[in-house]
Amino acid sequence: MKLRELLNGIKVLQLHADVDMEIASVAYDSRKAAAGCAFVAISGFASDGNRFIPMAMEKGASVVITAKTPEVDVPYVLVDNDRLALALIGCNFYGHPAKSMTLIGVTGTNGKTSTTLILKQVLEKLTGCKAGLIGTMENRIGDEVVPTERTTPESFELQGLFARMRDAGCSYAIMEVSSHAIALDRVGGVHFDVAAFTNLTEDHLDFHKTMEHYCDTKAELFARCDGAVLNRDDEWFTRIGAKAACPVVTTSAKGEAGVWAKDTEMMSEGIRFTAVSDGVEIPVALPIPGRFTVYNVLTVLGILKALGFDLKAAAAALKTVEGVKGRIEVVPTPGKAYTVLIDYAHTPDGLENVLRSVRDFCKGRLIAVFGCGGDRDPIKRPIMGRIGVELADIAVITSDNPRTEEPAAIIRDIVVGAESACGTYKIIENRIKAIEYAMDIAEKDDIIILAGKGHETYQEINGVKHHLDEREIVADYLQEKR
Repeated sequence: MKLRELLNGIKVLQLHADVDMEIASVAYDSRKAAAGCAFVAISGFASDGNRFIPMAMEKGASVVITAKTPEVDVPYVLVDNDRLALALIGCNFYGHPAKSMTLIGVTGTNGKTSTTLILKQVLEKLTGCKAGLIGTMENRIGDEVVPTERTTPESFELQGLFARMRDAGCSYAIMEVSSHAIALDRVGGVHFDVAAFTNLTEDHLDFHKTMEHYCDTKAELFARCDGAVLNRDDEWFTRIGAKAACPVVTTSAKGEAGVWAKDTEMMSEGIRFTAVSDGVEIPVALPIPGRFTVYNVLTVLGILKALGFDLKAAAAALKTVEGVKGRIEVVPTPGKAYTVLIDYAHTPDGLENVLRSVRDFCKGRLIAVFGCGGDRDPIKRPIMGRIGVELADIAVITSDNPRTEEPAAIIRDIVVGAESACGTYKIIENRIKAIEYAMDIAEKDDIIILAGKGHETYQEINGVKHHLDEREIVADYLQEKR
């Protein structure tokens, strides 16, 4: 591909390179630079890619694309926005692969993963077509699993993933879209057929600083789609909806909307409700428990409605969907009269939702084991402490992923909120010991919620990931007791 083709649609301020040169590859990490590549120097938070221009040139890079004038004499293209340039370069390099599929984006603080995984199953059942998935837990191309490290990949990798989906024959691509992805132009140059909003609660304020900025960043997604699905029960609905320059399908579990739920039943084995759309009532049943499952399913139905699918057929497909790993996941406890559930709840809203949902069908005591992640918004720690103690009969406060922070310091922040609540709590810093303690005190009909880790099978301490799978911890402890 020639450089001029690579730069198509990009705002170029200065051109100091031959636009007819051939570009063999693209790199934004100097360690991956190679002969004939275009090196995109990104001004990052931790380091400035412009510092590594000499290294990239030594490895054979032909041209540098940057938003800063290089300090060394190299062929370069000066652009207005380096992150957006990288995104558009990815679109051009891979031939705009997303345009060959129906692209669906889901954003919000909670519910993105479950919603996208349910939607993938339903779409494939309804159409017989292959669907790609990009999300927190994993990326999928049909049935092929592609490991992931962040909710939305960097823009160039994202386009490469879209290209793999296109080449594998995917008709649909479904992706979780994080606020970071929008703010950092990881989805730059991407237009969605339908975008959906689940909810907005306190999270990522270390990055966004205010809830208003967090909301407005999420709302940007709805300026780049042909159809929107919005949860009108959320307090940020109006502000989000103001950005939608397209037809909107609203959803609600509390009152009338484009797709809304009534006669909701909560059971330990799943949920039932009647979905109403355009005056038509449709029985819905799903083998995934939890009140928030109702909202996730309403979002799925809203997306299918926006895409023109028959909702009765969609409801039939929903009966067969499988549960989501790490989302109210039942852990086998043979021979025990209590239940252990794993859930990814790691925000105040997520913890409150899962505890209230489980309370709907818990016949005994509710025991919550939870902590907070390190190097993340510390404001939510006391809030989660208060919620855990208020809503559980017994709260066991422990470590989550302390990352580079001191685990005891994180727990002290959580305890500030725990002490303000009226309830029982115990502090056990070691997460394995905390889980074992919860199992030791559990009685008949009790439910233990292991909150925060969900699908993760590691614990990050001092920047190092150590293997930790809560399913194995439960199984091993039961075996030891036997």
